[in-house]
This record gives sequence, structure tokens and C-alpha cells, in this order.
Amino acid sequence: MLSAYTMTHLIVFLIGVVICLWIDLHAHKQDAPISARDALLWSAFWIVLALLFAVYIGLSHGMEHASLFLSGYLLEKSLSVDNLFVIMAIFSSFAVKDTLQHRVLYYGILGALIMRMVFIAAGSSLVEVFGPYALAAFGLFVLWSAWKMWQNMNAPEQEIEDYTHHWAVSFTRRMLPVSPRLHGHDFFVKEAATPGGRAVWMATPLFLCLVVVELSDVMFAFDSVPAVIAITQDPFLVYTSNIFAILGLRSLYFLLAAAKRYLCHLEKAVIVILAYIGVKMLLGVAGVVHLSPLLSLGVVLGLLIAGIVASLIWPENEEDASEAPVGQDAAFENTSKSEDAAASGEALNSGNAAESGK
Repeated sequence: MLSAYTMTHLIVFLIGVVICLWIDLHAHKQDAPISARDALLWSAFWIVLALLFAVYIGLSHGMEHASLFLSGYLLEKSLSVDNLFVIMAIFSSFAVKDTLQHRVLYYGILGALIMRMVFIAAGSSLVEVFGPYALAAFGLFVLWSAWKMWQNMNAPEQEIEDYTHHWAVSFTRRMLPVSPRLHGHDFFVKEAATPGGRAVWMATPLFLCLVVVELSDVMFAFDSVPAVIAITQDPFLVYTSNIFAILGLRSLYFLLAAAKRYLCHLEKAVIVILAYIGVKMLLGVAGVVHLSPLLSLGVVLGLLIAGIVASLIWPENEEDASEAPVGQDAAFENTSKSEDAAASGEALNSGNAAESGK
């Protein structure tokens, strides 16, 4: 199976990846948002690690193998950029906080390590059997995600407390018990399905979000894995280039998410990118036109640059940003004012009582 590479090479590679992921998890064990600086450093770390791996392949198996690895890595990286925006839409659909996104993506990567190995072992035959139908359905899902993001763009940001009527919960409850509420960062929780009933293990909405993120990787694997196989048929090079590209993509996601928080028009560019991705997938399935990865990467980069430039030229109105706080901040401010008023009332009553005593 591994041609010029032995099973030992694969095992050593997987051990190295697991160690790096463990370090990553240890560095982000607290449920906290990933800063832009942290995301930039980790992106640089994964890129440097991929380049060092290419140097190792070149020294051990020749420059031809190293060039094939780098070609597959760059192609997979460019093809997987689309997945960044789909993941952003998935998190928006599930209203997952910034503090929990790293945990979901971390375990999503662990699942991708296994799923990509299955895809590469099966080759492109899976694409021939399931590809068109799966890609068509996923293309429609991406378009629906773009529409939902457009609808929610100007709506006040709020946290979902009850997921009972969420589409993923409604669908999954037919197969396994699902809790209608988040329970911190837990994927499973033990609670009673009915009041007074016996406690059973239930999946949480965060676990369903993880499953959808994993599904998005599977859908994009239908397109990206055969493309890399077209460069090299060596399973080891195909797999390692795929995994290095996926590992670096997660940090790149947090860079994009951090930029989205500061650039007011970037979300509009993301919505247009999602619409482009969905239409591109449907056109490819229908056989109308196949847009090259290089063209798609150029469109994505162009739209991102347009969103950034628009944010710099037409920044958010400062008066809007300085308006009265909403949501929890407003509640906190109103509570503080009520407490101050109550305290003032108590002090006034105490003073009146003291005067009466005299």
C-alpha cells in the first residue's frame, strides 16, 4: 500500500501529528477565544512543519518525492480554503461561541485523520459511486447556509439556549437521544429524557455541530482527494499532504474569524464566497462547467481583499458602536442602575428615620 514508504513511516508520521495536536490542545485547554496573534503563530508553526517534512522526504527519498509532496500540499491547501467559510457558516448556524470553536475543530481534525485515510485507501471509486449526489446535496446546503448568514447578518447576536427546534436536533432525535441545551464544552451528558425518568447518555448540540463539521470535510474530500491523486498515486504522499494542509487550515480559520470581528464588511464577502462555492459545486455536478482550483482561489482571495478594503474605506459608524449596550451588557447596566437606585432609596429612608428619631 505504501509503495516506497513502509508502515513504519506512516506510524511515525501519525505519532508526530498526535504529539503536535496534544501540544496544541494543552496550549488551548481553557475555553477561551483564539487571538489573532495566537492563530498567526500556529499557522506559521504548521507551515514550517510541512516544509521541514518536505526537506526530510527530499533527503530520504529524493527531490522528486519532495516536489510531489509540496505540489499535493499546496493543491490541497487551496482546495480546502472553501471549507473555512463553510465551517464559519456551520458555527453561525449552531450559534457556537468563540470559546468553544477550538474544541470542535480540534476533535474534527482527529476525525479527519481517520476519514482521509479511508478515502485515500478507497481511491476515487467512492467519488464515482457517491460523489455527484453527495456534492449536489452539499452544494445546496452551502447555498442555504449563505442565505441564513445573510438573514442573520443585521440581526442582534444572541445565544441559543434551547435547541429543541434546531434542524440538526430535530433530525438526529429520530436515531439517538439529544439534549436540547448546551452543557459547557461537553459532547455528551447524562440526564433524564423526561421529568422523573431514568438518566441516559445524550448527545449535546455541540456534538451535532462537530458531526456537521466532520461531514463538511468528507464532502470536500470527494473533490480534493482525487485532485491530489492526479498529482501522485503514492498513498503516503497523498495522505501526508492532505493532513498537513488540514492541520494548518484550522489555525487559518481563527485568523479569518479574528479578522471578521474587526472588519465590518468582511462577513458580506464571506456570504458571497459561500454562494460562489455552492454554485460552483452544483455547476460541476451538472457538468455545465468545471472551475479550476486556481480560479476559485483567485475569486476567494479577491472577495476577501474587497471585504477588507471596503471595511477600511467605509468603517463601521462610530455612533452605532457607541450606542447603548444590548443583550447581557444592557441587562448588566440596567441591573446596576436598579441596584444604585435601590441603594439610594435605602439611604434616604435611613436618613428620614434618623431625623424622626431625633
